[in-house]
Amino acid sequence: MATVGVVVLSVIALAGFSLAIYAAWLFHDMPDAADLADYRPPTATRVYAWDGTLIGEYSKERRIFVSYDQIPTQVVNAFLAAEDHNFFKHGGVDPMGLLRAMTKDVVNASHGKRLEGGSTITQQVAKNVLLGNEATIGRKMKEAILANRIEESMSKQHILELYLNEIWLGYHSYGVVAAAYNYFGKPLSELDLAQCAYLAALPKGPDNYHPVRNKAKAIARRNFILGEMADLGFVTRAQAEAAMKEDLVVQSAPIRAKYHDADYFVEEVRERGVATFGKKLDEGGYYMRTTLDPKLQTAARVALMKGLENYDRRHGWRGAWGHAEVEDGWQKQALASTPPSERRAWRAARVESAEGAVRVEQADGGGRGVLESADVVWERASAKPLKKGDLVFVEPSATSPGLYNLRQVPLVNGALVAIDPWSGRTLAMVGGYSFSLSNFNRATQANRQPGSSFKPFVYATALENGYTPASQVLDGPISLPGAKAGEVWSPENFEKGYRGMLPLRRGLELSLNTMTVRLAMGVGMPKIVDMAKRAGVVNQMDPVLAMALGAGETTPFKMTAAYSAFVNGGRRINPHLIEVVEDAQGKPVLNADQRECPRCQAAFNGDESPRVPPAGDQIMDPVTAYQITTMLQGVVQRGTAYQASSLGRPIGGKTGTTNDFRSAWFVGFSPDIVVGVFVGFDDNRSLGNNETGAVDAVPIFIDFMQTALKDTPVHDFRPPPNVKFSYATGIREAYRPGTEPKPRPVDALEGVLPGAPLPPNGQPVGAAPAGAPPPQKPPQKKPPADLTGLY
Repeated sequence: MATVGVVVLSVIALAGFSLAIYAAWLFHDMPDAADLADYRPPTATRVYAWDGTLIGEYSKERRIFVSYDQIPTQVVNAFLAAEDHNFFKHGGVDPMGLLRAMTKDVVNASHGKRLEGGSTITQQVAKNVLLGNEATIGRKMKEAILANRIEESMSKQHILELYLNEIWLGYHSYGVVAAAYNYFGKPLSELDLAQCAYLAALPKGPDNYHPVRNKAKAIARRNFILGEMADLGFVTRAQAEAAMKEDLVVQSAPIRAKYHDADYFVEEVRERGVATFGKKLDEGGYYMRTTLDPKLQTAARVALMKGLENYDRRHGWRGAWGHAEVEDGWQKQALASTPPSERRAWRAARVESAEGAVRVEQADGGGRGVLESADVVWERASAKPLKKGDLVFVEPSATSPGLYNLRQVPLVNGALVAIDPWSGRTLAMVGGYSFSLSNFNRATQANRQPGSSFKPFVYATALENGYTPASQVLDGPISLPGAKAGEVWSPENFEKGYRGMLPLRRGLELSLNTMTVRLAMGVGMPKIVDMAKRAGVVNQMDPVLAMALGAGETTPFKMTAAYSAFVNGGRRINPHLIEVVEDAQGKPVLNADQRECPRCQAAFNGDESPRVPPAGDQIMDPVTAYQITTMLQGVVQRGTAYQASSLGRPIGGKTGTTNDFRSAWFVGFSPDIVVGVFVGFDDNRSLGNNETGAVDAVPIFIDFMQTALKDTPVHDFRPPPNVKFSYATGIREAYRPGTEPKPRPVDALEGVLPGAPLPPNGQPVGAAPAGAPPPQKPPQKKPPADLTGLY
């Protein structure tokens, strides 16, 4: 007996020792429950437009964190009814709940179902935040111990706050706020009783209660929770029964933002945010207010897409994108190709017959009809006319039921940027025809030659270095040494003709190449390069004369921002997309406006209001900036951008077209907005003969500005207070004090523009620089291409 006793005691001792070792191993890395006091789950950064419109989110786990007092009581009660009736009574572990779960597990085990853990909400917080989902006895033991410690260190409300913000609810939703938006498109405060109960059904398994795939089970679980809420006195029986009769209707897919026209802008903001905040951008819960104006952004997208489609249509139908011979099952083949997401009205269709009227049938079963006659003429004029079985994109006519328009995705691309020239706010940015087809942002990433849209910086440099609006430069043939030994460079004007001595204004209005080269030679390319750098057009530029004609490379974003200096009095603004960023606690962490205003926060004491200095560095004399502005108004009134005068507003701007018609530009502006438009193929091939900035880019600018200027007051560009005005060649010009020309004799009429206004005394004034040859008369017959020239 003694031996048996020794053996038993030894076994007990060994078991106790083993259990102690296991416990020591199990709990050696036990997380500290106190860590939860400062814990905050990864939270989505939300991106807003200038007017508060939500335009995007950045997150790995889509979660919107809210404090407990912001969560409606109805939501809290629904989760308590579903998950933990006794939450406010137990100390972390609910013995009665555990007993009920064990009883159910006997039945579940016999049917091969998943066992229930009987976990309280506190235990779920411990598991989700501190432990993970490992299904072991050891984890359950840790969970119970941690739950008790959590209850000792945190309030019940704080525990619920963590639980309701942390929990995975399916549909890309972490936490109840994200789930409310993703499932129902509503803020949490607007959910009705039935919707609150459905969200409370999801912790048991979002896929098990999917609102579409498992709708019947989802409704049954929701209704069970509604019954529990009535039994617990959270709602009346009548309220619960009324909610049970409600259908379960959710959004077809999670939607991060209902505004969808800013994809290029939102992605550019994300890249800049990553550069500033790193990985924290996706989990820090930042509030980010951008500079975007949704009205202008939508107008920009519509104008650019329309302009690119118009170019594409001029160059002909390229043929169907697919073909289906079979009569049955072709729909699946057709629906495999989707149109650009931005063209929501386009539909995949199959040609039923191509003899006479072209009949088409939509692949989605939406109907059938015939193509508009103009589209039939268009496709039959091509080398690939339609035939039966062809798969195409069509758009139902908005005015004539049964009629369809034939559509094709353009191969050409482009960009549009709109900037406030006074603050640098980027009001709109479209980086291509369709973000869904290509997320390459041509506004910020495409380095292209700007062509003659660069010339205003050449003329500004000249005006900063002794030239005046009365100065005249020869427009005539010129030959210069080429880049290689023995080569000769002979730049020509687009129309090949020459006009002799002309004032600076006419050289810019008509975009005369030889005149611009002579001006660059007179000023010196190093000074022009310095101006281009200071204005932000380029970071580096070779000081060669070809650069004066726009042979360097820049982006539409940089070019548009650089033009702002002409409008705002010669200052280089900071073109930005992000205005303000606040962290999850509402503390500002970034502000684009870095100007100091020591007295702005002080109480009013009757003194003069604080004067905040204008933003940006002064890169040119304000008079120079205004001189260029008035000359670029002439480009619109009498020059290559004459179409833009149809806006009936004070407008300036400059067209640009590169060699072989590879890129088409127009950078234009009103007193309050600068807009840059670029059109070109991504592989830099030619756009085609005579596809100039005036033909391709100006119409896009006009379409956009019609919306941008609508319902805005009309006012002119602001001259500097010290500017002097005088007339040169019959046009009122701006001068720096002391540089204005002296009156000439009455008979000095040479160089007066035909039809140009005369000064009040009826006598044109203005003098050429000393030693300059006498001005030549302009040709009697003006070439019509003055308004549609290449440069």
